[in-house]
Amino acid sequence: MFDLRRLRLLHELSVRGTLAAVAEALAYSPSTISQQLALLEKEAGVPLLEPDGRRVRLTAQGAALAAHAARMLAADEAARAELERMRPSLAPVRLAVMQSAAHGLLPRALDALAESEPQLRVEVAELAPEEGLFEVAARGFDLAVAEQYPGHTREHREGLERGLLGRDAIRLAVSRDDPAQHLEDLRERAWVMEPVGTAARQWATQQCRAAGFEPDVRFEMADLTAQARLVASGHAVGMIPDLVFAGETPPVRLVGLPDHPRREVFTAVRRGTADRPGVRAVRAALQVAYDRGGR
Repeated sequence: MFDLRRLRLLHELSVRGTLAAVAEALAYSPSTISQQLALLEKEAGVPLLEPDGRRVRLTAQGAALAAHAARMLAADEAARAELERMRPSLAPVRLAVMQSAAHGLLPRALDALAESEPQLRVEVAELAPEEGLFEVAARGFDLAVAEQYPGHTREHREGLERGLLGRDAIRLAVSRDDPAQHLEDLRERAWVMEPVGTAARQWATQQCRAAGFEPDVRFEMADLTAQARLVASGHAVGMIPDLVFAGETPPVRLVGLPDHPRREVFTAVRRGTADRPGVRAVRAALQVAYDRGGR
């Protein structure tokens, strides 16, 4: 019989790519992981790893077993979820949340959970959408809150299911005394945007190009509240989703963009854990938070 813990290490290696990344994610030493994978090779009776420069990679047999391991781990999660539904206590839920949702949804969601499931422990980390979705697929977290911009769909990772929370308006942000009324009015301004490579940056750049100019991006900030403060000071303009200002008066003046674009805000979970009572409770609380004005 295969040891499920060792199978998880093989699966993690197939997802994360290096022993060092697996060690960091699972808080093991690389030598411990190597020893456990060596034992798994003995159980399998075939080579699972081979040298690749200073790293290792999966053999064909290793890749085949890793695919089986993913299914076995999903079955294990489904079994645990069913047992959890049959007992009164709830297992902790690990939530990865993007920054704007941490500001606009998380406090209200925790308020809702304090009413509906006061004994549920929720552990939260702020992660970029790309990282959060990866970590849910890799079993680092149980649930993620992420987004996708119009025309920029996120990769659909195998084994994950999504639930739409709502559509969040994206608007131009300028200082309160700025007279600009249209995107075209900002062609000569300094811009603040998210870092290169993010979906938000790609989308915002395309909006400017569609308006006939290349944005002069002088400030790169992943922190959207910092973006808003910079805009409010008059040193830059930007495009900021409404969720950032949920429940608060914006420190900036918001101007509509052409066609009134909205991004999709959604949750993502592994199918094997979607029916866990704690996961269902957190998703329901996030929906309550969104519907109560978290946008």
